[in-house]
Amino acid sequence: MLIFCTSSCSNDDENFATPFNEGDTIPTLTTYGVSTLISDSGIIRYKMVTEKWDIYTQTNPTKWVFLKGLYLEKFDEKLHVDASIQADTAYYYDKKKLWELRGRVFVRNQEGATFRTEELFWDQGKREIYSHKYMKIVTPDRSLEGTEFRSNEMMTEYEVQNSAGHFPMQEENNNLEPMI
Repeated sequence: MLIFCTSSCSNDDENFATPFNEGDTIPTLTTYGVSTLISDSGIIRYKMVTEKWDIYTQTNPTKWVFLKGLYLEKFDEKLHVDASIQADTAYYYDKKKLWELRGRVFVRNQEGATFRTEELFWDQGKREIYSHKYMKIVTPDRSLEGTEFRSNEMMTEYEVQNSAGHFPMQEENNNLEPMI
């Protein structure tokens, strides 16, 4: 009995996954226990506190990642805290100048109003802040909630779509007699 064994070779290209790129998954720099002051033209403007800061320079766009949370304070000219931002997770895309805040996001603006949401974007190039998620805003005289939030970057002028709110009204006593 004679058995023939043959093997065939094919030049058909097989579909393989794209090659693993270390720069996409491994940060170029990781820093732990960060508390830093950020200045602009020699004047301290911000304080940033985070447990872990990863910087990815091999991605497009390059990005900073704060998976353990981020806390920012903005200072006025006299170094008083003007506003603050806190988030469970944050991303900063360097070339786009875009901040993406996720998780429990809390903002207090210079007027004392507070903003709570699960997602917030700060586009520094357009100088605006926006969110597509549910937002709750509390000021000293009212509360407002809704979706599709858009604001200036100081969060002092804003609009909320699909909104509902609580606005106290002051009663006026006009001593009017009923008309019969």
